Amino acid sequence: MEFTAKQIADFIGGRVEGNEDAHVHTFAKIEEGTEGAISFLSNPKYTHYIYDTKSSIVLINEDVELEKPVSATLIRVKNAYECVAKLLQLYAASQPKKKGIDSLAFVSPTASIGKDVYIGAFAYIGDNAVVGDGTQIYPHTVIGDGAQIGNGCLLYPNVTIYHQCKLGNNVTIHAGTVIGSDGFGFAPNAEGYEKIPQIGIVTIEDDVEIGANTCIDRSTMGTTTIHKGVKLDNLVQIAHNVEVGEYTVMSAQVGIAGSTKVGSWCMFGGQVGLAGHITVGDKVLLGAQSGVPSSLKSEQTLIGTPPMEPTPYFKSQAIFRRLPDLYKQINELQKQVDELKKK
Repeated sequence: MEFTAKQIADFIGGRVEGNEDAHVHTFAKIEEGTEGAISFLSNPKYTHYIYDTKSSIVLINEDVELEKPVSATLIRVKNAYECVAKLLQLYAASQPKKKGIDSLAFVSPTASIGKDVYIGAFAYIGDNAVVGDGTQIYPHTVIGDGAQIGNGCLLYPNVTIYHQCKLGNNVTIHAGTVIGSDGFGFAPNAEGYEKIPQIGIVTIEDDVEIGANTCIDRSTMGTTTIHKGVKLDNLVQIAHNVEVGEYTVMSAQVGIAGSTKVGSWCMFGGQVGLAGHITVGDKVLLGAQSGVPSSLKSEQTLIGTPPMEPTPYFKSQAIFRRLPDLYKQINELQKQVDELKKK
């Protein structure tokens, strides 16, 4: 499928500089551009590539000033990164979707399967499970008894949805992720640890995307809830009875302990850790490897363990690197003070 520069500009509200009839059929990074490809420039570090790129069309921000002419046709927009995301979404939506139930899949006679569903080989759909219209379930994925999957969901290979858990519409879950495994609940006694049965579920609302090998534990009672629009990266751990607010995003290896409540529109960098039974407000931004032992108010940008504002954090780190020298100086000063006291 090919598109001209004019067609693309009309779709994203851009302005063409160059040949309006230049056409493209694929995407490429600006530094790896080829004829017939569309690229984008949003990071100033990559500006020098625009003068030599072989891409036919380049999306570029309106305010970028170029030092010399370029051979590619330019489409100027307010936000090139945002516009290329829209084009990629259009491209992905145009790709044909798989349909039908593979003969090697197992679907319980009591399961309810919607229209235009794809269920791949060796997938398992349990008793009384519900799979909504247009949902795609790839090979080796397990949908447990009584689980509910909404419309337009995409479950990649080896995803496991435990019994009774609920997914909304347009949920994407990548390979190896487990939804509804037992929460980490054990009561110590004289003989070791007695397991506390986890009888709750996991509820995932609409438009959530979850990366590969992420685990979301079922609640002890009630539900572990991932609200609308949340995006979780690979290798994220969400413990039992956690609640994650709308449109919050988390990078890889974030871990949230049990019964913690996270607000909406938060952003957590890689390897952030949250203690259990705390509350994090809305629009909290946490830098990578931050450790959060207690509740946080809304609209803060923090980093470190315990987390603090960025400026004092980086000043503290600068001092920390000098601690060995400062320690020597303090010892020397102490010796001088002791000598003065003797005199």
